[in-house]
Amino acid sequence: MQPIQANDVQNALDQLIGKDLYLHLETTNGAYANHNNESVLTVNAYIRNGKVTPLSGKIMGIGPFRVGLKIELGWIYAEGLTHWEIDSEGRLLLAGHDQEGRLAVALQLSSSPFDV
Repeated sequence: MQPIQANDVQNALDQLIGKDLYLHLETTNGAYANHNNESVLTVNAYIRNGKVTPLSGKIMGIGPFRVGLKIELGWIYAEGLTHWEIDSEGRLLLAGHDQEGRLAVALQLSSSPFDV
């Protein structure tokens, strides 16, 4: 993955508008948060292979970035994104890593289901 260049990610998002896609969205501070300090609440949100058809998509911020996808009945939103790539299968992969390189957030879009 490479550091986000907002214009490149926006161009990739624009190519996905109106397409039926599979969504992977994950946020976590991981077990390492509680492992290092028992008073820290471990949190996580996860969805894999949710079907969405974005009506619009936008990347905002100066880094870390946030991406919002407008869908028919609302919004999908991820904040704290730092890196991105389009992989060999044409999937848009966005991730946010903390100062130590650990994954904190992932937003991925694909025209075919992700492995389960």
